[in-house]
Amino acid sequence: MKNIKAAIILLLGCLSAIPVQAQDPEFTQFYAAPIYTNPAMAGTGSCDGGGRVVLNYRNQWPSLPGTFITSSASYDQHFDKIGGGVSLLIMDDRAGEGLLRSQTVSAGYAFQLRPNRRSTIRFGIQGEYGQRSIDWQRLRFEDQISPSQGFVNPTGEVFNGNQVGFVNFSTGFVAYTERFYGGVAIHNLIEPNQSFFGNPEAIVPRRYTVHSGLVIPLDGRKNPESSISPNVLFMLQNKFTQMNIGFYYNKGPLVTGLWFRQTFGEFGNSDALIALVGFRKDKFKFGYSFDLTVSDARAAAPGSHEISAGIEWCAKKPSRKYRPMSCPDF
Repeated sequence: MKNIKAAIILLLGCLSAIPVQAQDPEFTQFYAAPIYTNPAMAGTGSCDGGGRVVLNYRNQWPSLPGTFITSSASYDQHFDKIGGGVSLLIMDDRAGEGLLRSQTVSAGYAFQLRPNRRSTIRFGIQGEYGQRSIDWQRLRFEDQISPSQGFVNPTGEVFNGNQVGFVNFSTGFVAYTERFYGGVAIHNLIEPNQSFFGNPEAIVPRRYTVHSGLVIPLDGRKNPESSISPNVLFMLQNKFTQMNIGFYYNKGPLVTGLWFRQTFGEFGNSDALIALVGFRKDKFKFGYSFDLTVSDARAAAPGSHEISAGIEWCAKKPSRKYRPMSCPDF
């Protein structure tokens, strides 16, 4: 068993030496992570001119050692005086039980246009600073192996540093009415380099996102107690392409939902079936989703867990220019 583990570690080490391009973490509950999905969503909470704080947590494939854990916290709010919304987003992504860690802080602004009384358009820009770090002491190399004792020898590998910083930018736009929305976002505009060794090929490629949804009232009311909201997201990053399609159903404070995630292109496969349960009470909301793996990887990685929570508050003086966006989140 020790030999098998050593072989696996060596294989992973060899793969890590191959030039690769990183990919962004993602949330299954993209509709409950509006600022991460599209910077143009800044200030689109459901309360006139009020603010919104959202927390997201994802534990991907916890059955595997060295799982991927992604957490984020965001704040956004609309202000009439600046003609749009502002946002702040903090993210932490850990891989390999914290061996590789990425942390970012982003700030954004979304300018609002009102072509007519029923529709709104927002254009957003977001600036980001991030750091990527690695714990070299927890890595294992070939020259550390003793045939009889395992990894006991010191390594001769030379490390340039365990941390690298980078600047990044994203942009997007979203158009919406009272019941419908659609948007496009482009992340990693300058394709920042995150290499610890200055490898020019170790960039984060641009991520293109197209997303849309609508609210269908089921009880005929202007502010329905019961509704269904179909949503779809299409994302492209380098050779990786995926689509999430599904819906969530509201009945009073209770929320349920079902989605399917499909990947295309070189790595195409039916990826996961996603179930959501949650509730919304006044201005507080909470959701839990489970990704049931349906690809060939299900034996080793049967599923992933994700939690979202948010709270909104209203402005003291309701905005006459602001139009809330009810579609993206439950």
